[in-house]
Amino acid sequence: MANTSASISRRKFAKLLGVGAACAVASPRITRAGSLFSGAAMRPAADPASVASVVRLSANENPYGPSPMAIKAMTEAFSLSCRYPDDHANVLVDSLAKINRVSPDQILIADGSGEILKVCAAAFTGPTSSAATHPVELVPRSRGGAMPAFVPGRGKMIVADPTFEAILNHARVNMAEVVKVPLTASFGHDLTKMLAAASEGLIYICNPNNPTASITPKNEMRELIAKAPRETIILVDEAYHHYAESADYESVIPLIKDHSNLIVARTFSKIFGMAGLRLGYCVAQPQTIQRLRPHQTWDSVNIMAMVAGIASLNDTDHVATGRRWNSETKKFTLSELERMGFKSIPSEANFIMVDLKKPVRPMLDGLRERGVQVGRLFPALPNHMRVTIGKKPEMEAFLSSFRQVAGVA
Repeated sequence: MANTSASISRRKFAKLLGVGAACAVASPRITRAGSLFSGAAMRPAADPASVASVVRLSANENPYGPSPMAIKAMTEAFSLSCRYPDDHANVLVDSLAKINRVSPDQILIADGSGEILKVCAAAFTGPTSSAATHPVELVPRSRGGAMPAFVPGRGKMIVADPTFEAILNHARVNMAEVVKVPLTASFGHDLTKMLAAASEGLIYICNPNNPTASITPKNEMRELIAKAPRETIILVDEAYHHYAESADYESVIPLIKDHSNLIVARTFSKIFGMAGLRLGYCVAQPQTIQRLRPHQTWDSVNIMAMVAGIASLNDTDHVATGRRWNSETKKFTLSELERMGFKSIPSEANFIMVDLKKPVRPMLDGLRERGVQVGRLFPALPNHMRVTIGKKPEMEAFLSSFRQVAGVA
């Protein structure tokens, strides 16, 4: 049944997409990336020249943008904006399932992986004193199949310190206790202490980790997943998976088949260059996916993100090229910093964490005054500065400003 549904969806999608091609003729000015509103145009109060001159290395974005195939797909799909995205969702889910070697009912697409983190916090964390533990029946939906019953979340949120922090606020909104566990001396997650602190709830592991760009070794990850009790959910955020090159790193998606409490989040924001489009997904066992669905906004992913995502998955060269460009520019940047006497945490992502050997605030302020934006202060690592790897000219501008602020040749 799943294969039949997927093939029908493809036929519908191809037919719908063909209709959208007329938009490119009707609006020829909207035919290439960057021809819509620039950041300067969206901020009329700012000086366009000053906005354009800012070197933005602060958000771990992919400076090379989406695949040309994704841009073409979006251009051809403008006229589909009046339609709900059901058919497109089916095609995208089917494509992701094949790539990850799972069934379609193990995929949940979302408004960026940020929505995945939010619904996981809602579904699996909350006050343990709550008496509301019985499933709540939900009103049937008019489209998209039956909605599973809602089960209130309960338990602590366990995270590393530092790590990506958005999920902490989601847990706190859900009235859950948040426990921070410092990273190890090698900047990996201290999985033993994290597991010991867990009580039902959810353990969040960002691997590679943001903001440190470090990894937690694959054997340690496997051991945690094997030992964790079924009532404790493990959410592994693999946003930077495509950039990791270490032999000691691996995705844990293949382990999902044996662990109903394992969820892996992925995003199109990084290697696929779609941060502004907001598209992500997670992989888990079907019953775990069903526990997440009641917490998600209906139709939270728009058609443009979907068609761009489908096209990106079909561009076999885009990931390899992006990895290579990031690696080459990162090596250049690290070598220049080391020449000045500054080392970084070994990076397995599209950013680096530079050890300034003194408080980072003066450097952040000095770079900003020179039009260079880098990551904010992370209290757990007050002497380290996070820098996104941009294009080589951007990194040269960063290095020039860095030398000026640091007072080195």
